Amino acid sequence: MHRKGGVVAWQRPRVLLAEDDSEMRRLVAGKLRQCGFDVVEAATGADVLAVVEPVLLDGAPCPVDVIVSDIRMPLVDGFDVLGGLRDCGCATPVVLMTAFADDDTHERASRQGAAAVFDKPFDIDDLCDVVCALAPVAK
Repeated sequence: MHRKGGVVAWQRPRVLLAEDDSEMRRLVAGKLRQCGFDVVEAATGADVLAVVEPVLLDGAPCPVDVIVSDIRMPLVDGFDVLGGLRDCGCATPVVLMTAFADDDTHERASRQGAAAVFDKPFDIDDLCDVVCALAPVAK
């Protein structure tokens, strides 16, 4: 929330979405926007860390309310993103998505502090419900 000319204006919660599949990224970003979120899109895990780490290292709060990330991405994967954020002291909720889920993946995500893991294909409304619970949208 911020004040603009004496009027209180609500800011939409911001979601940082990392997905290397452009079609999946477009679909998820569009649905999150329909649900009332401001969405920042990233094609790689490295892009996520490039956006968030410098801010955190300067001692500022995380510039996003929730991070939604694919796990399997080239070079910097979703687990690297989650670990990098936690190493910087970032407690921002992270929701992971994967097409390659197994029990070990879910256990590792839980150990690293992921808020949720979605196995592709998933119901996009379920993803929106979880993100809304983590960063409610003002109605």
